[in-house]
Amino acid sequence: MTDPDISFASIEPGERQFQRLRAELGVSSFGINLITLRPRQRGRVHRHERQEEVYLVLEGELTLIVEGETHTLGRGELARIGPEVRRQLANSSASEVVLLALGGSGEHEGRDGLAWADWEEGGAGRPPQEVPQPEDLPDQ
Repeated sequence: MTDPDISFASIEPGERQFQRLRAELGVSSFGINLITLRPRQRGRVHRHERQEEVYLVLEGELTLIVEGETHTLGRGELARIGPEVRRQLANSSASEVVLLALGGSGEHEGRDGLAWADWEEGGAGRPPQEVPQPEDLPDQ
């Protein structure tokens, strides 16, 4: 099935410093990049005019320098940096660091989802909080 509203990509740590997942997936409302930092590698000091960013560490330990103050984030930890705040991503360790950088600007479109109890349910859908969670999948 080919559908312009559905796309897939694979993350490729170590292949290059930036993997532009937004472009690979065709995302138009926010940015998403996979960033891989070699041991002792660091990025530019930078900021954004309108875009806030969230960094999610997937592997390793990220050294995040925000306006000159150093923060350390481990696997599974996140940080949000507002626009116009200077930041630098660095890898102070001897192991590779892999993280997702998500960025966007503008107001969040909250609670616009619709849900159905199962694939057979028709209609226009209901707010998700009105649809009970399905039973877990059976054991194999």
